Amino acid sequence: MRPSSSSCPLPPPPTCSSRLPQLRCFVGLRWSAPRVQVRGQLDAFAGIGSGARGCGARFRAPASSASQPCYSSTVIRNDNSQNADFPRNYSKREKKPFPIPVLELRRRARQRMKEAEGKPRGPPPPPKNGLLVQRLIPEAYRVYNARILLINNLKRLIKVVPVKGCNEIHVGSVGHPFRTCRGMSSDKRKGEHDWGSTFVEAVFLPVEAYHLEDRLGPRIPHDQRFEVPRVPALVELCIQAGLDLPEYPTKRRRKPIVKIGRKEFVDANEDDLPDPEPDKFKEPILEEISDDEITPPSSPEETAALAEETLEVWETLRNGALRFMKRYSVRVCGYCPEVHIGASGHKARNCGAFKHQQRNGQHGWQAAVLDDLIPPRYVWHMPESGELQKELKIFYGQAPAVVEICIQGGAQVPEKYKATMRLDIGIPSSLKEAEMVV
Repeated sequence: MRPSSSSCPLPPPPTCSSRLPQLRCFVGLRWSAPRVQVRGQLDAFAGIGSGARGCGARFRAPASSASQPCYSSTVIRNDNSQNADFPRNYSKREKKPFPIPVLELRRRARQRMKEAEGKPRGPPPPPKNGLLVQRLIPEAYRVYNARILLINNLKRLIKVVPVKGCNEIHVGSVGHPFRTCRGMSSDKRKGEHDWGSTFVEAVFLPVEAYHLEDRLGPRIPHDQRFEVPRVPALVELCIQAGLDLPEYPTKRRRKPIVKIGRKEFVDANEDDLPDPEPDKFKEPILEEISDDEITPPSSPEETAALAEETLEVWETLRNGALRFMKRYSVRVCGYCPEVHIGASGHKARNCGAFKHQQRNGQHGWQAAVLDDLIPPRYVWHMPESGELQKELKIFYGQAPAVVEICIQGGAQVPEKYKATMRLDIGIPSSLKEAEMVV
């Protein structure tokens, strides 16, 4: 007579299955559970098809708890990955990818329309209604001063930390040996760089944009491309966020705009409002120091303190710009580095990227990311040995040029940049040892 099947407790599922997405970010490592834990799970699943008594013909009940110890699983959590790939360098023949895929944008639009169905449309929030976001006005002054302080500190650090330049830059007394030059006459040098001295503009890249006196006004036509002044894109973003500069006037509204159509609006009547009071958020503005007035640090301790301050200013600049971009629109061309601060790009047909003749020089505007506004410009990180070898290129890491200058100046390595710097990777001492690496 066949014995009646009784309920047999199955082993619980692994508790770390929900952590796998975090564990997959460890590039170059293969995660595996402890051997003891795996052996315990294999013992629980052993006997498949053997027909153990009391558990049917497919499973065998695990041994008693007295004979098998209880093993606890260990979950590894880390917000910063140990190693990460370098930022991808896109070819001039391909278009930049959208920050958010088009299909996802369409899905979100359908979701918003579905949620707004049957509900009255409310007034647009600032800055879409023409007003400023009040909590971001003090941040605009801080970001602008951080940009000026970053440039002044970099001018001082470059005096003591050597930086070489070609079509690439390298932080060190001697340029790197990699044949990656794509500049003029590089084919005659077989890709070798012709290193020389460089300036701050090569480290902190200047990205310019058109200055808008009215950010909600009409788009800049092609015929007026030389009449509208060009300013640094980050400065224009600060101006639209609430920074007041006398040399760059801009229109400030005190009442929300009145829409008369889908894209048409008129300004509200402000005659009944009293005279505007002095701006309570206004802060003193720093000035950029000329090259003749730059004084290098006099001691290693002063250099290290200056490097730490520069690193803090760099993070303040990027974090503040990222907060601005969440509220104020920033557009970038998908084919060239042109940046426009505004809801829609300008109409100047000055794009000279790949196949611009087919677009009549028009830009392919899309949403920008932080690296489009503040390019980090990654450079090779110098190892402890102090030299780079051409054959061991895959073992070296990279870091933004500003960060690498500060690190060589004596600053501590930030956690967020350790992934691309590959500090935990052992660098072989010779090519023969590198060939033995699995």
